[in-house]
Amino acid sequence: MLTVDFSRFPLAHGDRVLDLGCGAGRHAFECYRRGARVVALDRNSEEIREVAKWFAAMDEAGEAPQGATATAMEGDALNLPFPDDSFDVVIISEVMEHIHDDKGVLAEMVRVLKPGGRIAVTVPRYGPERVCWALSDAYHEVEGGHIRIYKADELLARIEEAGLVPYGTHHAHALHSPYWWLKCAFGVDNDQALPVKAYHKLLVWDIMKKPLATRLAEKALNPVLGKSFVAYATKPHPPRTKA
Repeated sequence: MLTVDFSRFPLAHGDRVLDLGCGAGRHAFECYRRGARVVALDRNSEEIREVAKWFAAMDEAGEAPQGATATAMEGDALNLPFPDDSFDVVIISEVMEHIHDDKGVLAEMVRVLKPGGRIAVTVPRYGPERVCWALSDAYHEVEGGHIRIYKADELLARIEEAGLVPYGTHHAHALHSPYWWLKCAFGVDNDQALPVKAYHKLLVWDIMKKPLATRLAEKALNPVLGKSFVAYATKPHPPRTKA
């Protein structure tokens, strides 16, 4: 289940991509399949080990085109172990709402992104997220949980303050908002509640089968109920100095 829309965020074969806070690796895997040279970085060592295993399995199965590479590594988003201007593309998906120093993370992403490079940022959308917070304290008051809710204009302002130029936004995963509302209403750790189980089966079926009816429904509902807000931006080239 991808949050970044690669029709709006195109990759060129051989692009060097950083998936920052990669989690289980969904965007890193897609970039690898598209021929990128991918670095998937996360602070969670267990998830990094799993991502590395999947990269190896994908390589063995021939899922990535020739020239594509993939590396999984543990690291700190506030102190990235890369030189300036290292990446053509940076993706940070559903991460910034967890980090106290979000301006510091953006500064690090801008530092390692090449001039002319592209960045995709996704966070939980304000409206659906506010409902989750209202229904359940346990949803966000956990170690490593969500510490803020972004309004779209606030996130875009932070992106611009970091020196990036936004060029597009959209919402994603409308069908997932009701699932999280049910989880919050019945208990975030209560996966056995009948409405939660039933809706989860629906989501799994939708992800696996991709039926046209739910694809059209989600596309229509995303502007209203989309669970995630997605923003795309570029790093401008420095001004030319006169000879």
